[in-house]
Amino acid sequence: MFAQPLSSWLQRRGLHFSWVIVALTFFTGLSSAAALGLPGALLQPLSKEFGWDVEQISSALAVRFALFGLMGPFAAIFMERFGVRNVVVTALTLVAAGMALATRMTQFWHLVLFWGIMLGVGSGLTALVLSAVVSNRWFDSHRGLVVGILTASSATGQLIFLPVGAWMIEHMGWRMAVLPVFAACAAMAVAVHLLMRNRPGDLGLAPYGAAAGAVPAAAPVMRVTLATPFKILAEASRSSVFWILAGTFFICGLSTNGLIQTHFISLCGDAGLGPVPAASVLAMMGAFDLVGTIGSGWLSDRYDNRKLLLMYYGLRGLSLLWLPYSEFTLYGLSTFAMFYGLDWIATVPPTVRLTGATFGKEKAGMVFGWIFAAHQLGAAVAAYGAGRIRTLLLTYNPALIAAGAACLVAAAIVMLIRKPAQAKAA
Repeated sequence: MFAQPLSSWLQRRGLHFSWVIVALTFFTGLSSAAALGLPGALLQPLSKEFGWDVEQISSALAVRFALFGLMGPFAAIFMERFGVRNVVVTALTLVAAGMALATRMTQFWHLVLFWGIMLGVGSGLTALVLSAVVSNRWFDSHRGLVVGILTASSATGQLIFLPVGAWMIEHMGWRMAVLPVFAACAAMAVAVHLLMRNRPGDLGLAPYGAAAGAVPAAAPVMRVTLATPFKILAEASRSSVFWILAGTFFICGLSTNGLIQTHFISLCGDAGLGPVPAASVLAMMGAFDLVGTIGSGWLSDRYDNRKLLLMYYGLRGLSLLWLPYSEFTLYGLSTFAMFYGLDWIATVPPTVRLTGATFGKEKAGMVFGWIFAAHQLGAAVAAYGAGRIRTLLLTYNPALIAAGAACLVAAAIVMLIRKPAQAKAA
């Protein structure tokens, strides 16, 4: 409706519509990230109101992370079959509905349904797979930078929503804190419906950075079924690179979304720090990660992606090992936020680049979907496991130390990947 006139208007000014697609994808990721991050600030309020312990609430959030990841490979299929716009609108509608309905919940199974299943499926339909699809379809150059910008949206989501959400929880109740996230997801669903297009060819454009005079490519005719992701998995699983990337990304999810995003505010509460200051530390991490992930995208276009991952996982592991000894002072938490935040999601652009270099452009989306599924399974393990440890031992320290050690292992094994001679259209 509005995409073609806007594209023509931008072309007359020397601008490519691909950057509108990047903006839509960025704010979609931002809204979804806010929905995924907010429940981490609600562990203690939900426990007080309903009598559920941290382990119970964490189990529902673990369902969310598992579905979030397992939807990835099938999201790529749905985008091929039904179109990116339809899938993203459906995803945002599910997330918005899950957030809104949770304000009426009274039973534990409501929490599992609204914030476990609906939020997990909705966010999983887009997630990082959408970033990979957009960068490959709409860009022939600067793909690493684009992936960096789009994956940084999850950090920005925390930066904007979490401190506000924590303040609203403290002063207005947790139900009111859900409403801004609901409104953001609903507004983005409308914007995506009006402006998103599936491919540059839909608007008579070639991808950004294509050779001068390039003819807009028609949408490829692909025979895709629900069995296609499993066929791609069977093929990719014969490569050791797939298992290294999936294994390190499992550790990535375990040490970020599942542990810090879910439990950090509760962890700070154990140390006597209130939810608003704790959320502000998370926002600080988000600010540093916004810089770190965009920078990582720029670096991944220019330097050895294996060495970048070695640096990112090593830095994260050392940060997590140090956190229990930070004494949760302003200086200690600020130092942690800086070093940990710089590489929270900085691992994504090099992992996407290595996936494309190994498996090629056509299969990169689905293969990365499975690698991302491993990421979210790791997040689910940490979300439940850290809650279980907290319930049994009354401390998160063993979970922090285990995650830090796992990151150091990831830093070592990523160097087992042979340096790609040249990316296959990545």
